[in-house]
Amino acid sequence: MNYSAELKKFVTSQYVYSAIRITLATVLPCLVLAHFGILKEYFLFPLGTSFVALCDQPGPFIRRRNALTFAIFCFVLVALIASLVMHVKVLVIFEIIIFGMFFSLIGVYGQRLAAVGSLSLVVMAIFIDGHLTGANIFKSLLIFASGCAWFLLIFLIVTTIQPYKLASQMIGENYLQLAEFLKIKANYYQKNPDFDKLTTQVIAKQIGIKNLQEETRETVFKTRTIVNESTTTSRLLMLMFLNSMDLHEKLMTSESDYQKLQQSFEDSMILVNIHDYLNLLAEEITNIGISLQIGARAKPLFNLDFEYKNLNTHYFELRNKQLSPDNLENFMILRQILIRISEITKEISEIYKVFSQNVKLAKSLSTGLDLKKFMPNEEKLNFKVLRNNISLSSSHFRHALRITIALLIGYLFSIFEFFVIGHAYWILITIVAILKPAYSITKQRNLLRLYGTIVGASTAYAILHFIHINAVLFTILLLSMIMCFSFLKGRYFWAVSFMTIYVFLSFNFLSPGKIDIIFKDRILDTVVAGIIAFLVSYIVLPVWGHTQNLDLMKKSAESNLIYFQSVISKFLEGDFDLEDYKVKRKNAIISLANLSDNFQRMISEPKNQQKKLEVVHQFVATSHLITAYTASLSQYSKNNEEYPEIDAESWSRKIEAEMQKVTALLNGDKINETLKMESLIEPEDSSIEDLILKRKTEIEENDVVKPIDPDKISHLTELKNIHDVLELIYDVAKEQRKVIEKYKSESETTEAVKAIPLQ
Repeated sequence: MNYSAELKKFVTSQYVYSAIRITLATVLPCLVLAHFGILKEYFLFPLGTSFVALCDQPGPFIRRRNALTFAIFCFVLVALIASLVMHVKVLVIFEIIIFGMFFSLIGVYGQRLAAVGSLSLVVMAIFIDGHLTGANIFKSLLIFASGCAWFLLIFLIVTTIQPYKLASQMIGENYLQLAEFLKIKANYYQKNPDFDKLTTQVIAKQIGIKNLQEETRETVFKTRTIVNESTTTSRLLMLMFLNSMDLHEKLMTSESDYQKLQQSFEDSMILVNIHDYLNLLAEEITNIGISLQIGARAKPLFNLDFEYKNLNTHYFELRNKQLSPDNLENFMILRQILIRISEITKEISEIYKVFSQNVKLAKSLSTGLDLKKFMPNEEKLNFKVLRNNISLSSSHFRHALRITIALLIGYLFSIFEFFVIGHAYWILITIVAILKPAYSITKQRNLLRLYGTIVGASTAYAILHFIHINAVLFTILLLSMIMCFSFLKGRYFWAVSFMTIYVFLSFNFLSPGKIDIIFKDRILDTVVAGIIAFLVSYIVLPVWGHTQNLDLMKKSAESNLIYFQSVISKFLEGDFDLEDYKVKRKNAIISLANLSDNFQRMISEPKNQQKKLEVVHQFVATSHLITAYTASLSQYSKNNEEYPEIDAESWSRKIEAEMQKVTALLNGDKINETLKMESLIEPEDSSIEDLILKRKTEIEENDVVKPIDPDKISHLTELKNIHDVLELIYDVAKEQRKVIEKYKSESETTEAVKAIPLQ
């Protein structure tokens, strides 16, 4: 592992940058207040600042600003109502019900408002017993509101000074994810790879890339300074993001029959050479990502032309020694892989040219795309959307009910005096943090929260026991805050650990000498909240992954069919609509990632809810292969070459018929005779076999000629690869159809067993 690169990736990321901004915005007022000796009295100021800061989700400036403004309004309103009704238990219960339902339901409008809703419930928990407001409620609320507004002011100043910073960091992160994806793909070429493990890793990484691309797409395409302005920076950022999506596709096109490759070339070092070269490319992509995050120009780490020439040399040496009529087709597959690698290399070189800050290139840049078509789907802010989700069939409504019930249980549990709970609001805060719409995420967060709290509390206890110098403690507090906010999105265990440390240190500064009480309360409250969250998520209207599989499978099958049709159209009509193709490519990748994501959640669910897990896994794997093979085929749709030897019409009818069978089975329809007949069509590609036979005869007669240009590929090799890719798509689609037949037959058997009356 390159530890230097890993450290740079972390330090230059949007998460650390955001964490430092939040920490400074929170801590600087604390220093001023502490200087005047009024920090304890005005503690609500930095508290309000930190709450609003956590609502600042990545996205376009206007949406971030509006969300922060809405958050301030919600926080102050919730704090006001909670402070006014805190002595009337019945009203507090009504407050929990109304706020619990409303602030959980607004998650239907997207992650940004879901974050505002969750933190509004945290504010309610903080103010529910009045321990922070004191006697003068309105003065406390004014201090709290001022702290909230302070972060909004900081946000406006920072985004005005650095309007492109977030977009640049997010685009950089896209490249870093692609580098990790390429490293996984490279491992297929190492000695004795674990194919099942690598396939799982590829699918998991696809989910992460899809989610990040969706966030970045919103940020880039809806930021006016990037879309509308004609500055060099804005145009180059747009180009870099579009290039990252094209690079993603090129990485997907390297899909091949790896087991066959390993068997064919196990005695040579060529596959290991490919593995090493792909890792070099991954390092270059990492370098690009880090440079984007920093906002600096990137320079190549290696001489890629020289390295690729060496790789080609190894290939041609092996080819000249071992090429025979028997292994000709294996060498053709390997040659095609090298050409794909060459295209990735050229793409990376082009990206480095962009980094040269060529002003002429920037000014001439025009995507020619309707960017609205590439925007992620999201619900519009209107009451109808909210109203339509007030139903038990809505997963959002079910989640709102679970949150509300869990908060009610937590509140009732905390007011019983014989439980001796010192910081009751910690139970409610922990419930909000742990309880998520999916059971699997709740289960995972529950354990991470518990382990993180224990580790953080133990560490903080040791720090406060052995260190008594305030300057050192304050430095540790600052670092803990930065680390907490940096890890909050991706590494929850570490985020909770550092959060617990800075919470302990904060309480120690405010009320020294109470570390034993805080330690006991923090652990106890976390355990109680964890038990409540776990039981509620398991018992109260859970939404299991298997209930969503069918819809997601339908969507993935449909998207893959449409994606294939857009690619094969070039072979059929000679036409290729690049914009239409890119939209359909995006939809296919998103549908695949959503299905894969749901499958990953199923794995963490109780065994009795992992229904047809193996079948779903097979469907996910075949969907991934169809998407990847279609991406491979698309590379031939984009060039100006003609391939009359390919019977495109027959292949199109044959493959589409098999894919339509899958869709029909998923929809519960019968497969008609037309589809059955079309899926049995035999394409007339015999001319390709004749050409291969001719080439084998030439080889037998010792007529092996080394190509003059290693960057060129023979027309025969291209034909062979197109034929093989089409055959692979058909075989995988056929396998997927068998998987669905098994899926449906198991469902019918289960239903039949249930229908048998008990004797």
